[in-house]
Amino acid sequence: MSPYNTTRHHHSPHQSPHLQSRTRFRIRTRSRRPAVTALTPTLLTTITAALATLSITAFPLAPTASASTPTTSTTNPSTPSTSHSTNPSTTPLCPESALKIKASAAHTPQRPDTLSISVTNRTAKPCIVDRVPTVTFGDLDGAAEPDPPTESAPYRLAPGSTAYATVHTVTGRPAPPTRTVDFITVAADPSHHGHRFDAASIGAPPTGIRVWSPTTTWWRPTPT
Repeated sequence: MSPYNTTRHHHSPHQSPHLQSRTRFRIRTRSRRPAVTALTPTLLTTITAALATLSITAFPLAPTASASTPTTSTTNPSTPSTSHSTNPSTTPLCPESALKIKASAAHTPQRPDTLSISVTNRTAKPCIVDRVPTVTFGDLDGAAEPDPPTESAPYRLAPGSTAYATVHTVTGRPAPPTRTVDFITVAADPSHHGHRFDAASIGAPPTGIRVWSPTTTWWRPTPT
């Protein structure tokens, strides 16, 4: 016979109503516990299935990419690439020792106060200089202004090639007297020290080289 039946049939008739009630409550609670335990797995299964259905309905899964789905290439194979060998920005600056600079006066009635200058790349590799030569006059401040006006930019010199420029030492209407210097300095790039030419060595007049608002052309591949 189980303990529950023993307890139920041997309690004293003189027990208080409260004690009898507590005894009956304990017996009734313990007799129902197996039923609750038996229903729990079924209830959990039902709740789980309902939550899964609700989740799928409210939050549908995002479609996953198939392994066979082709991907879009970010590189256009038809776009040509820039060659580094022809890109001036990747060409090194010409060392000053690799350049040969020349200057000469071109005093004619048609071209007064005019100088011709040139720069030659004596190396076997291309290099760059500034597209505007830097020409200064004696101890005067400033340099010849580019004509036409421009900003600094690279000029590529191929191996053994020569670039040319024309310098006008006097432009506009100079107020007398103009300045006169005994030498000029020519650099192919502002970072170079430049090469000095005395007035006599370039064929300038014995009185010197006249200077007033001087200008210079850009480097160009031909003398004229």
